Amino acid sequence: MDNLRRPCDVLWINDRFRSQLDIVWIQARPRLVSWTIGWLREELVDAVLELAASLLSFAHSVFGPDLCPGDWVWATSMAGALVALLPVLGTLVIAIVRKATGNTYNAVTLTVFGAIGGITAFLLPWLLFNGINGVYRSVFADDGAVTLTGAETRSFGEEHCWVGQQSDYLGGRPNAYEVLFHPYETFPMYLLRLGMLVLLPAICLLFVILQARAAMRRGPKWPSRLIWVPFALMAVLSLPVEANTLTHLWIGVLPVSVLGLIPVYIIGPPSWATIERRYQKPEPSGPPPSAYPPPPPPQPVPQQPVPKYVPPPPVPQQPPVRKPPPYVPPTLVGEPEPDRAALARLAADPGPLPFTPRGATPPPPPIKFSGNRFRKVRTLGHGGFGTVWLAVDTQLDRTVAVKMAHAPDAETEERMLREARALAAVHHPNCVRVYDIVSEPDGLGLVMEYIEGQPLADRVTSGGPLDDVAVARLWITMAGALSAAHAKGVLHRDVKPSNIIIDPDGNAHLIDFGIARSKGDSTLTATGMMVGTPDFLASETAAGANATPASDAWQLAATVSYALTGKPPRGNRENAMAALMAAAKGEPLSELPLRSAHRRLLMASLDADPGRRPTLAAVARQLSDWLAREGHTETGPVTQIVRRKDIEDVDRTRPMR
Repeated sequence: MDNLRRPCDVLWINDRFRSQLDIVWIQARPRLVSWTIGWLREELVDAVLELAASLLSFAHSVFGPDLCPGDWVWATSMAGALVALLPVLGTLVIAIVRKATGNTYNAVTLTVFGAIGGITAFLLPWLLFNGINGVYRSVFADDGAVTLTGAETRSFGEEHCWVGQQSDYLGGRPNAYEVLFHPYETFPMYLLRLGMLVLLPAICLLFVILQARAAMRRGPKWPSRLIWVPFALMAVLSLPVEANTLTHLWIGVLPVSVLGLIPVYIIGPPSWATIERRYQKPEPSGPPPSAYPPPPPPQPVPQQPVPKYVPPPPVPQQPPVRKPPPYVPPTLVGEPEPDRAALARLAADPGPLPFTPRGATPPPPPIKFSGNRFRKVRTLGHGGFGTVWLAVDTQLDRTVAVKMAHAPDAETEERMLREARALAAVHHPNCVRVYDIVSEPDGLGLVMEYIEGQPLADRVTSGGPLDDVAVARLWITMAGALSAAHAKGVLHRDVKPSNIIIDPDGNAHLIDFGIARSKGDSTLTATGMMVGTPDFLASETAAGANATPASDAWQLAATVSYALTGKPPRGNRENAMAALMAAAKGEPLSELPLRSAHRRLLMASLDADPGRRPTLAAVARQLSDWLAREGHTETGPVTQIVRRKDIEDVDRTRPMR
């Protein structure tokens, strides 16, 4: 029986022992946690004081002249300058990271940018400010808590000019919060304190904001808050620092904050190619053609019995009838996808078609303009390559514009055919359409859509420059029209204010592709005639380089600048040759708008280096975002043109005098 009780006694003793341990742990846990937190706090404070003391010693050795107001006062400003390097370093790191990530803001990039801004603009500067304050208070109290050398601590007792003993000036006075919210000094001295403890940090914050926004160029500005908001929080939470110490710290921070803009601008923004990667759609993933199952084998067709031949009844003799060629329907099912790049090159490449469509006859020759179909109305204009007539298509009963070439040479005809193919390949609501080709003894002509309206150049001359909203819509519309042309391999090469028509509804249309050429054509024709208008010609094209979509984008940006100022970007020249020489030399742009919201985008789009210019798609996106922020839509009139009929109606309503 005793043997049976022993195991139960052991279990009871073990349970009682565990319950006693639990009681002891519950009673000791708060004390243990409090002791651990206190130990960590002491270790952290000691580490911060050691770091601040090392920083002050280094600053004193670098710049601590024995001049008024004192060597340690100068060392304090030098320490503030060293602390100010931390936000600059964080901004530089973010700018470098954006060179690879562009405008990709996701959880990873925002976490990285937030951590960099929080550490370099808030945590480390705040700890160092408070650590320097703790060092000076420890020296003033003479408690031996800091590890400064004997010579360094002895110099604190020296008196300098109006400061007195530096230990008392830097460590024995009220803190900034008490000075600002519980003033005890004279009113002029209080104003000086406000300037040093409020205005001076605000100026430093302004330059930190400029650094952050410079690091976020070519993208949204809201991520810059991850840098300057922590800095602003640090400035507010530094008010418990002794007022004199904080004043001299901010004096050192200011010049570094100003000069910190230079390295950020030297690094520069991310390239437009990097920014464009965010908007590129991923390639559709799918199995290769070989992975698709093979088609089923052909099924055998059951043989039908052959009927017995019965001769037809005799038919009377009829004259032979010419039958039309058999119709061959286009293949729709199973037809391979056409090569868009090849089609684009074909649309812009001059010369005859390399093949004849299946089952189709060669195209008929152009109809005659002087025949019965088109009736001339009046001349619309003359140019270096042709005359434009207003005519009426009597068969379709519509008004058209017919552009006839002056010279009946092969080059002119080739250019006209090129324009016909270019415009036929481009489909955009803001590009002029081509209807047909006509012939005359003097050459070929294009039958085009007639757009009633006023050239942009005349609109700016008569009505003055456009506002930012109208210009944004104009830029977006024309960028879309040019992008549609570039997608077909077509370059306009003569984008200028007179080649943009504003219709009566205020919508812009791109016209006159008369010198549109395939990529690779030179600026000069075989006869030496210049292609393009010098005032709106990109520098690389004026110098003889091949035209590219970037040169078209430059011309469009120059046209937009004209719409804002009424002058070409390089200013007016006395003649075309002087304008051409100015373009070839890449002379500075002297007539850009000063107060426009689009000035920075214009400067980027008018860059002398084609590789640094934003693409038309990137320009359209930035303008679309700007319109959305301003509360406007992309669609809307560029400007309102008053019709002659409306003017006449207004005149009729005026009272007779």
